Amino acid sequence: MHMIVEGYFKLLKILIALFLAIMVVLVFGNVVLRYAFNSGITVSEEVSRWLFVWLTFLGAIVALRQHGHLGVDALVRRLPNAGKRACLIVTQILMLYATWLLLQGSWEQTMINWDVAAPASGLSTGWFYGVGIVFGVSTGLILIADLYRTVSGKLSDEELVMVKESEEQGELEALQHELAERDRRESGLATPAPTPGKVQS
Repeated sequence: MHMIVEGYFKLLKILIALFLAIMVVLVFGNVVLRYAFNSGITVSEEVSRWLFVWLTFLGAIVALRQHGHLGVDALVRRLPNAGKRACLIVTQILMLYATWLLLQGSWEQTMINWDVAAPASGLSTGWFYGVGIVFGVSTGLILIADLYRTVSGKLSDEELVMVKESEEQGELEALQHELAERDRRESGLATPAPTPGKVQS
């Protein structure tokens, strides 16, 4: 199961990079064609807009799994662990409800617009709304897993605050964690092997 989850999020990261690359090619190529050859790529603006929406939602899924979303934790960090856990449970339940609303709305819009063709590309506009379904299912499973870990007490004290005040703080904490892991590995390697006792003759 762990390999499947890791593979899924690796696929999301690949898709994000691919969508960004396609957007750059379409937008830059369209600008060059327009100013240099008085021409253009007809579907450039439409497809780029769709890819940007997909890229944003897929990135939000990855960020949620890594607990990388920004938030205000000034009050929560001052609470005791029981208060932090209670706030986290309430927050996760509210996020699950919001995710359900988004999933339900995205499903309805996808079904309504599935037979509607986009004006430039001719693709079904259901694909535009379909990313909400991918987002809703993925984030719903992430939130359920996090809620289970919170209720069952499997989160460490540091993990009870799942938001960061700023990107710099998140990067600093990640660096500190990486350095701590490296020090732990090096200290484990540096531990001398126990000297065997003398063999009695």
